[in-house]
Amino acid sequence: MKERIYLSSPHMGGTEEMYVQEAFDTNWIAPLGSNVSRFEEQIREYTEAKGACALSSGTAGIHLALDLLGVRAGDYVFCSSLTFIASANPITYLGAKPVFIDSEIDSWNMSPEALEKALQIYAAKGHLPKAAVIVNLYGQSARMEKLLPICKKYKVPVVEDAAESLGATYRGQNSGTFGEIGIFSFNGNKIITTSGGGMMISNDAALMEQAHKKSAQAKDKALFYSHSETGYNYRLSNICAGIGRGQMEVLDERIQKKRAIFEQYKKGLGSIPGLSFMPEISHSFHTRWLTTLTIDKKLLNLTPEEIINYLASHNIEARHVWKPLHLQPVFYGADYFSFDEDNAKTLFESGLCLPSDTKMTEEHVEEVINLIKTLISEYQEIPSEQANLTIAGEEIH
Repeated sequence: MKERIYLSSPHMGGTEEMYVQEAFDTNWIAPLGSNVSRFEEQIREYTEAKGACALSSGTAGIHLALDLLGVRAGDYVFCSSLTFIASANPITYLGAKPVFIDSEIDSWNMSPEALEKALQIYAAKGHLPKAAVIVNLYGQSARMEKLLPICKKYKVPVVEDAAESLGATYRGQNSGTFGEIGIFSFNGNKIITTSGGGMMISNDAALMEQAHKKSAQAKDKALFYSHSETGYNYRLSNICAGIGRGQMEVLDERIQKKRAIFEQYKKGLGSIPGLSFMPEISHSFHTRWLTTLTIDKKLLNLTPEEIINYLASHNIEARHVWKPLHLQPVFYGADYFSFDEDNAKTLFESGLCLPSDTKMTEEHVEEVINLIKTLISEYQEIPSEQANLTIAGEEIH
C-alpha cells in the first residue's frame, strides 16, 4: 500500500529529544520541573500574555477556567456550536447547562448577532450565563472586536477556546489573549504537540495564581498536606513539556507550511465553481491549521462524504468539519441560537477538511488536488440518481 497522507499528524523539529533527555538526566520525570517552567515562559513570550499554566490537556484547561470563573451546578454557559465537543464537555463536568450559539457564514466562528440575541433573551429571563466559551476555529480568531463588547455589556466573562489557533492574530493581537482566560491544546493533531497537553494563559495575575494552585490538587501553603478547596491533577508532565519546548522552536515554521499547503490547494481548486475555501477575515492572520472548504452539492453533484471516501480509497485522510454541538445527541434539548439561517448546520453538511499535514510535500498536495479534480469530473458526467453507485470501479458508499 502506498504511503498514507494524514490529515494532521505530529511533526517533530529535532530538539525535542534533547529536552526530554534533560528531564531524564536531572531525574525530573514527575510533573513540574525546568521544562514546564520554560515551556510556560515560551508561551508567555510568544503570546505576550502575562501568565501561563501548563496543563494535561486543553479540555482540562477549559474545565479549570470555568471553575475559576465561578461556574457551578445549575448555571448557564454560552458556547460556540460549530466546534469539537471538548469545548462544551467541561460545562457539564461542573453541572452547568450549555447554551449553543451559531456561527457567521464567513468567519465560521461565533455570530455576534446570535450571541446578542441569546443574551437579550436570557437577561429577560433573569438567567444570564456565568461565562461564554468563544472558539477560534481551524486556526482563525473569532471577531473579538464585536463579541467582547457584547459580553462586557452583560458582564459575562469570556473563556477563549484557542485550542486550534496558536499563532493566529486578530487586529494585531494574539489568539488566546482576548478573553479573561485563553486555552491552547497540544493534542497530537494540533499545529504543535506535546503528545497530549494544554496551556492556560491570562493577564489576570490572581486568576493565574489560582490556576497554578487548583491544577496541582489545591495544596495550601503549609508544611503538611492541607487542602481548603477542591483541586485537580491537571499539571503537564516535565517530559511532555520537554517536547513542547522543542515544538515552540518550529512553531512559526509549521504555520508557514500550513499556509503554503492552503495556498497550493487554493491555486489548484479555487477556480472550480462550487468549491469555497474558509475565508481569512479582514484584520486576521489565519494559521490554516486545517485547510477547510465547502462543497455546493447542487453545482458539483457531489458531497463531502463522497470526497472523503474516495480519498480514503487512495490512503488519504480527509474529514468532515465538526458536527455542531446543538446537533449532538448528548446535548439534546439544549438551547441554540442562530441569527437568521442555521449556519453551523450548513457548514457541517457542506464542509470538508483536507489533509494539511506539515510533512506533506508539494507532490502530496498535488496528488490530492488531482484526485479531487478527477472525482469532480467523473461525477459531473453521471446523472445525479446514479452518482452514488461506483466511480472508476471503486465503491463510494
